[in-house]
Amino acid sequence: MGAGDFIRTGRTKGGRSVVPWVVLVLWAGVLALASPFAASLADVQHDRVTDYLPASADSTRAARLQEQLPGGESTELVLVYHRDGGLTAADRTTAQQQQLARIAGDHALTGAPRGVPSADGATLMYPVATNEPGADEDKRNAFVEDVRDVAHSRGGLTVEVGGTGALATDATKVYDALGGPLLYTTVGVVALLLILIYRSPVLWLVPLAVAGIADYLSMGVAYGLNQTFGTTVSGQSSGIMTILVFGAGTDYALLLVSRYREELRRFERPYDAMRAALRGCGPAVLASAGTVAAALLCLLAADLNSNRGMGPLGTVGVLCALVTMLTLLPALLVLLGRRVFWPLIPAHGSTPKARRSLFAAMGASAGRRPRTVLAAGAVLLGALALGALNLPGAVRQQDSFVDRPESVVAMQTLAEAFPEQSAQPVDVLTPAGRADAALAAIRDTHGVADARRGRTAAGWTEIAVTAAAPPQSAAETATIEALRKRLPDSYVGGPSAQQIDLEDANARDRLVVVPIVLVSVLLILILLLRSLVAPLMLVAAVVAVWGAALGLGGLVFGPVFGFEGTDPGLGLLSFVFLVALGVDYGIFLMHRMREESLRGAEPDAAALTALRTTGGVIASAGLVLAATFAVLTNMGLVQLVELGFVIAVGVLLDTFLVRTYLVTSASVALGRTVWWPGRLSRAPEPETAARERQFA
Repeated sequence: MGAGDFIRTGRTKGGRSVVPWVVLVLWAGVLALASPFAASLADVQHDRVTDYLPASADSTRAARLQEQLPGGESTELVLVYHRDGGLTAADRTTAQQQQLARIAGDHALTGAPRGVPSADGATLMYPVATNEPGADEDKRNAFVEDVRDVAHSRGGLTVEVGGTGALATDATKVYDALGGPLLYTTVGVVALLLILIYRSPVLWLVPLAVAGIADYLSMGVAYGLNQTFGTTVSGQSSGIMTILVFGAGTDYALLLVSRYREELRRFERPYDAMRAALRGCGPAVLASAGTVAAALLCLLAADLNSNRGMGPLGTVGVLCALVTMLTLLPALLVLLGRRVFWPLIPAHGSTPKARRSLFAAMGASAGRRPRTVLAAGAVLLGALALGALNLPGAVRQQDSFVDRPESVVAMQTLAEAFPEQSAQPVDVLTPAGRADAALAAIRDTHGVADARRGRTAAGWTEIAVTAAAPPQSAAETATIEALRKRLPDSYVGGPSAQQIDLEDANARDRLVVVPIVLVSVLLILILLLRSLVAPLMLVAAVVAVWGAALGLGGLVFGPVFGFEGTDPGLGLLSFVFLVALGVDYGIFLMHRMREESLRGAEPDAAALTALRTTGGVIASAGLVLAATFAVLTNMGLVQLVELGFVIAVGVLLDTFLVRTYLVTSASVALGRTVWWPGRLSRAPEPETAARERQFA
């Protein structure tokens, strides 16, 4: 055997393949290199609102300027004392002389705490602020927890710590808790589904272990991107990266293992069977992963940092899953041999038992009356999409938790006790030389209850503004917009201003990113399928799925889940993921349909054969992907629950309605037109005419 034979076959003279062992050694080296980077990803994860906002936003600039003022960025809390029936003199003594005095003694506060009683005397509010933590999240969280330790309830007196600092700390707790529970729940869900799909006590472990390695590798690559290009890493983006690794990676594994099992019946050696399997399904997997990656990278055009950072991290997750499933997984399967399929071991030369295929029956029903099925499906998706009109407005910061932490309870107590007063400051950073004029203009602005001059440094002065309206209400929003209009040379920040900028940036990103995603995906499909009609059909289908999934969200978010608002980024992120992942499954189906058409099958037969042969694998893959995104619905933040629900429902609609019935029906109804203007759209010439021309 020469060197060329060895490279081509990957076997020694004894017949054993060495390529899988080489692959394992290479992967051991890759993991050794990635390990220190993967362990550091959590250190660069940030979840402050200003980390999500674009650098050009008013509130972001205000926050950056505050960091330059003496003491840096402020941490603002509100201590809320409440007793049903009214506070007693002892309660006020406990608050002022014991708890507040100790807090002031332990920390450098920006001012002496001053209590504000409610009209009914049952609630007492103490705003507290310090510059000690600056912009350091860990120090801020430690300060908040220390205040909570001191300000505790006793003897019927309820003490709650709220304010922007406490809300941020409680949000950080939820994001920090995502890593472990999210990973373990995802692994458990995928393991259960793989056991049910493979019906083997051993096989399911292999793709699951490989997915875990892919996730670890993606963490290392994500850290490298952050250090090299400054890519934003948030709890949301890193969590979704894990979801994509396990969801997409398991999908690729299902396709490869299914084809490998089929080839083991044709080839005696597992190595040869794996080579044939990779040749058969590799192009479709590469094309689908490339399409998903391209769609996610379109998020780089977003202005919002959280959206822009989601693109590279999501792409990293998909590509790491792709590389591991096309290299490490084949190597392990070859080394383990046929016995990995026990007890359903595919014997060489055997034929699988003929079973009535569910998808063959579904395809036949769609093929009998394709136009009727297509019209009915379109009406159903359109009706579901109308539910999007019932989506609640933008979620407020205090409503973004599934379970109510202490900070949210405190803000609700304040809202009831002080219905006409804001407990959340609006920060105005104005040029120091014009501070007096700015202060006068602020006090003269409609909706401003109070304004006080703050710190001055580096040519800027901070003015703390109290709005008359409740936080993040329409009236407060109007006040903030009025301040920005009257003070064009100043920057208006604070939590409510950040929320306004968040909604504005998301609206801008939708207008920019959505068309880029559609055009990019369409161009890739045209090149892949060599057709205009089929790509347009697939894109229209996934857009319809997105609308229907959002509509279902509108029907359940408020009435069933009790959510008070919708995440401003839900529309864009769910669109990108559903279009990318939906087209992913469309590629699997249309690639097989094109393959059957090239073999000479009639259009309707090609469509039904493609559904019959790929339907089971696509259904399994869809279930796994939907289940992994459904894991997000068990997390503690409303935006994650909403995103997980919409994507999971959308994937299920796409898998069991659109791919099975609508795309198949449309393909049958269109016939050869589905491949227009490619050569498959033209009817083959009669065999006799072709033979006569051949000998002419």
